Amino acid sequence: MALTDSDNAMRSEPVGVVGPGDAAPLLEKRDGATLRPTGAGKARNRKGWFQVLRPLTPRARLLLGMLSFVLPIAAWCVVSYVPYVWHPQIAITDPGATDYLQVGMRMNKAAFDDVVAEAKADHKAPPQGYASNPIYLPAPHEVAAAFYTSFVTPPATKDQPWLHQSLWHSIQVIFWGFVISSIFGVPIGILCGTYAAFARLTEPFVEFFRYLPAPAFGALAVAILGIYDGPKITIIVIGTFFQQVLIIANTTRKLDVGLVEAALTLGTKRFQLLWRVVIPGILPDLYRDQRILLGWAWTYLIVAELIGTTTGITWFITQQARYQHFANVYAAIMMIGIIGLGTDMLLALLGRRLFPWERSLDKSA
Repeated sequence: MALTDSDNAMRSEPVGVVGPGDAAPLLEKRDGATLRPTGAGKARNRKGWFQVLRPLTPRARLLLGMLSFVLPIAAWCVVSYVPYVWHPQIAITDPGATDYLQVGMRMNKAAFDDVVAEAKADHKAPPQGYASNPIYLPAPHEVAAAFYTSFVTPPATKDQPWLHQSLWHSIQVIFWGFVISSIFGVPIGILCGTYAAFARLTEPFVEFFRYLPAPAFGALAVAILGIYDGPKITIIVIGTFFQQVLIIANTTRKLDVGLVEAALTLGTKRFQLLWRVVIPGILPDLYRDQRILLGWAWTYLIVAELIGTTTGITWFITQQARYQHFANVYAAIMMIGIIGLGTDMLLALLGRRLFPWERSLDKSA
């Protein structure tokens, strides 16, 4: 059958191909069945990072994720290594004739200039030094070295723990606090989201209690549970439990009502709906909520470990700050973030394995 001119014209026209999120470029169809991006498609690709509610490509996600760490570290390097950026103090390298100065001391530039002028006026050797940042802002290479030295340096006394022992103790406090909170918070949250009567009976008190700061219960927890790990775990539980109930209840309410109605139509009993419809229906979202709440629990760690006897990574941080070893302080704080982020990434990977049909887990990973 011969093609008309209008048919040939239609074959060379650009054809819009709709992909996921309508983000695919326009493709031009040729006689040889070759598809190539048109000019409009290329322009759309160039704007891909800033399209509203459009997903990023895997390459863009990786690049931007790396930049989220590289940019703050680069700013830190500039402040630390470029002498004309900040550096409000002078680190003494030679005290000269000034008897109250010592090598390694730091002082403000204005005070240093006054000391130098006074020494020159008295025809004495002036002190010397170089521009530096305050002692509480170590350079990146010093913090990087502290990641190793803080692990291999023995504690000041034999009865004090090593750094790895302090970290393990903190992980145990977080683990038991979150587990206890979840044992009670998850079921109560599901019941509140499922049954309006139960929610009305429970949520007003939970709403009230969640505004009370968890550290305020520290003294009471010590009086009841002693000075060791009991009060610390209690603070983690109080700080997590009430938020957990409300978040999980809200997640449960988002379940598609059509699933419940379909189950009732098929003869499912009302009390079986909870086990056979509600809980399976919210599992992916419940899993994601638990990941977020675990990060919430970590934010209470430092405050919790200050209650009673100071233990864990908090003890290490306070000891290092007392002796002004701020590189070790920064390293310990970063270790907390690395452990938390690493745990979350492992849980995200596990979530994709457990719930491969849930795309929201991929977006949150």
